[in-house]
Amino acid sequence: MENTQQGINKRLVIAGLIIGMFFSAMEQTIVGTAMPTIIADLNGFSIFAWVTTAYLITSTTVVPIVGKLSDIYGRRKLYLIGTLIFITGSVLCGFAHSMEQLIIFRGLQGIGGGMIMPLSQTIIGDIFTAEQRAKWQGVFGGIFGLSSVIGPFIGGVLVDNISWHSIFWINFPFGLLSAVLIVLGLRNELVGNSEKANIDIWGIITFIPALVLLLLGLTFGGDKFEWASSTSLFIFGGSVLFVILFGYVESKAKDPILDLSLFKNRVFATTNILGFLLGLGMFGAIMFVPMFMQGILGVTPTQAGSTMTPMMIALIAASIIGGRLLLKFRFRTVLTAGMIIAALGFYLMSTMDVHSHASTAYLYMVVLGLGMGLVMPTLMIAVQNEFPKTRLGQVTSASTFFRSIGGTIGITILNAVMNHSLDLKMNDAIKAETNPIILKTLEGISNKLDSMFGILLKPEVLPLPDAIRGKVIDVLALVWSDSFSHVFIWGLSFIAIGIVVALSVGDGKIQRDRQKQAQDINAKPLQVETN
Repeated sequence: MENTQQGINKRLVIAGLIIGMFFSAMEQTIVGTAMPTIIADLNGFSIFAWVTTAYLITSTTVVPIVGKLSDIYGRRKLYLIGTLIFITGSVLCGFAHSMEQLIIFRGLQGIGGGMIMPLSQTIIGDIFTAEQRAKWQGVFGGIFGLSSVIGPFIGGVLVDNISWHSIFWINFPFGLLSAVLIVLGLRNELVGNSEKANIDIWGIITFIPALVLLLLGLTFGGDKFEWASSTSLFIFGGSVLFVILFGYVESKAKDPILDLSLFKNRVFATTNILGFLLGLGMFGAIMFVPMFMQGILGVTPTQAGSTMTPMMIALIAASIIGGRLLLKFRFRTVLTAGMIIAALGFYLMSTMDVHSHASTAYLYMVVLGLGMGLVMPTLMIAVQNEFPKTRLGQVTSASTFFRSIGGTIGITILNAVMNHSLDLKMNDAIKAETNPIILKTLEGISNKLDSMFGILLKPEVLPLPDAIRGKVIDVLALVWSDSFSHVFIWGLSFIAIGIVVALSVGDGKIQRDRQKQAQDINAKPLQVETN
C-alpha cells in the first residue's frame, strides 16, 4: 500500500512492528534459560518439554490461518487480536502455579506469537514499495536474529535479579505499546470486504489436527514412543488422513486458507521448498553447535551459548546487504549464492574434531550466518514481489509456515541421525577396545546418552584412576565428535538440494514501482473499502 493511503504513519508502524517482532521472537529463546529454575519451583520435570512444545505447536498451526484472515479483515485487526492474545498468555504464564498451567498458558501465548510474526512481515509488504521492501525485510530479519541471540542473556538477568515470572511479564508493557502504535499507524488501512468473504471453516477444522498430530509425532517419536509402534502409526496415520481431507476441502473451497493453485506459480513453489530445506539444516545447526562446543571443545556453558552470536551478527549483516543486492541482481542469483555459502559453512562445521579450537567454530558459524542471511529475507521478498497486495497475507504466512515446519522436522531428523551415529560408533569403539577396565566402562554407558554427555562435561564424576579416566574421555570425545560431523554432513545434504532448487527459481527480480502497479491493476484483487 503506497502513500495514497494518507492516514498511514509509517514511523509508528515500523516502531510497533520492531517492538512486537523483537519480543515475540525473543520468547522462543528466553524460556530456555529460566527452565531449570521453573522446574525447581513448579516440580514438573517429567513434562517440562511441553512448555516449549505447546508454544511451537500453536504458533506454527495458526500461521497460515491468520495470513488468509488478514487478507479478508485487514492486518490491523488481526495484529491487535494477536498481540492481546500474546500478552494475555504471557501474563497468565507469569502467574502459573503448576507446570500444567504453564503449558496451557504457553499454548495460548503461542497463538498470539504465531499471529504477530507473519503479520509483521506482511505489513512491511503492504506499506512499502518493492525497492523499499528489500531494505526493510533485511532489517527485520536482522531484528529477528538479534532477539534470538540476546534472549538467553536477558532471561538470565531477569531470573537472577527478579524471578522467572518476570520473563513473561516483561511482554505486557511492550506488547501493549506495539499494539497501540500499529492501531494508530494503520488507521486508514485498506481491507477486503469481509461482508462478502467466505471463511474456510472446514479448511481450518481439517488443517489444525493434521498439523498438530504431525508435530506431536515428530516431537515425541523415538522418545515417548517407538517410531514403529502402534502409537506412532495412529498419530502419523491420523495426520496423513487429515492432510488428505484438507487437500480435498481446499480444492472445493470458494476462499481457501491455502490456495493449492498457488503452487502452480514457480516462484511460490520453489521459494517455499527452499525455505523448508533451509529450515531443515538451519535449526539443526542451532541445536547441535553449542553441544559440540561444550562437550567436545570444553568451553563453559556461557561460552557455548555465545557460539550463536557470531552467526547471528553475520546473519544480520548479510540480511541488510542482501536487501541491497536484490536491487541489482535477480532472486536466483542471490538465493544461489546464499545457499552455496551456507553449504560451505556446513561443510566446514563437519570438518571440526576433538583438536579444533573455539575460534575455528566461531569463524565457521560466521560463514553459515552469511549464507542464511542472504537467503532468508530474499525468500520473503521474492514471494511478495510475485503477488498483488491483496494476497500478501496468505503468501507471506505460507513462506513463514514452511520454514517453521522445516525446522521442526529438521530437528527431529538430525536428532535421530545423531543417536543412530552414536550407537554405531560406540559399538565400533567397544569392539576395538582391549583394556578390560575401559571396555567394561564403555559397555556400561553405551546405551545411556545422557550419561555419556554428562561425563564429557564433568569427567570427574567417573570413579576411575586419572590415566584410565583420560582414555575413556578420549574415546567418548572421538565418538561424539564423529557423530556431530555426521549430523553436519546431513545438514549439508539438505542445503545442497536447496542449491538445485534455488537455480530453478526463475529469472524474476524486484519489479520497480510502475511495473508493480501494473501487475496489481491487471490482477483480480479482492474488493476493497476504507476501514
